[in-house]
Amino acid sequence: VVSSELSISSVSDQDAYRAGLQPVSQWKAYGLDGYPAWPGFIFIPNPFLPGCQRHWAKQCLKVYPQKPNVCNLDMHMGAEETIDLWGQSQECLRNKGSSKREPRSLLEKLRWVTLGYHYNWNTKKYSADHCTPFPSDLAFLAKQVAAACGFQNFQAEAGILNYYHFDSSLGIHVDESELDHSQPLLSFSFGQSSIFLLGGLKRDEAPTAMFMHSGDIMVMSGFSRLLYHAVPRVLPNPEGTTLPFCLEQAFPSDLSDCSVIEHCSEEDWQICTKYLQTSRINVTIRQVLAAGQSFLDEPKEERQWDATSENCYHQEEDEVKWHRLNTDS
Repeated sequence: VVSSELSISSVSDQDAYRAGLQPVSQWKAYGLDGYPAWPGFIFIPNPFLPGCQRHWAKQCLKVYPQKPNVCNLDMHMGAEETIDLWGQSQECLRNKGSSKREPRSLLEKLRWVTLGYHYNWNTKKYSADHCTPFPSDLAFLAKQVAAACGFQNFQAEAGILNYYHFDSSLGIHVDESELDHSQPLLSFSFGQSSIFLLGGLKRDEAPTAMFMHSGDIMVMSGFSRLLYHAVPRVLPNPEGTTLPFCLEQAFPSDLSDCSVIEHCSEEDWQICTKYLQTSRINVTIRQVLAAGQSFLDEPKEERQWDATSENCYHQEEDEVKWHRLNTDS
């Protein structure tokens, strides 16, 4: 692990605060020996202000799954049944015990949500025909993190939210569907911890394993933008408590009116807590098009949108195995 420099002057303390982040001068950032530092792979351990992760976790559960955004439940249910996943899940989550035999709420059946340009799991492409407004608060957060990492003109255009439980995993893949690879991929984690595997440009290169905890941010740019990676395991919070301490911290009482962070009510946080005790949320944000770029004309059959596709790399109850691990390790 090596230190990685950040562009401290690119983000004002006020803008960092508006996004619920500490001043960039207080962040710590790291790279991995053997991987280019910039542009490359950057790991930022939890830079959020105390309590502010609550806003982002609540948004991922209550706001971002709302229509017109797309989720995996659309393949099994009618549009009217998925309008209010939060409202339909509150009572079930509030009264949830520890038994695995209890019925799961709709929120617990959520596996992914797409934002902005909606990813087509069949064609592995984005399309101008299937786009909804990207959440402004999340776009602002992404812009500050990207700027701190040296990418001043980053525009959040697509997001994929993955919802994990202890029996979930993310298969080996490369994020290459975006038309512009000069901009970074930003990854945010909230809730329980996980193991992240970062491999090489070829599928059979042995990966490096690392932990990702609640609030941690990963930035994949340049050389690392097209590296194979996976999440083979979700783990309980290593602190030994049901929730990480950073999620137990009180919400700031002095947020200014210009902040994109909204107060999370105790009632809402009670529901979020029940969910996060056994789950992890990961948000990846991408810029799809370069400035002035547009989607290439594609044959009509390739543009066909299929929101009912199950062909995604989110897996459950199936241990992800790297194609060929180093036999000496």
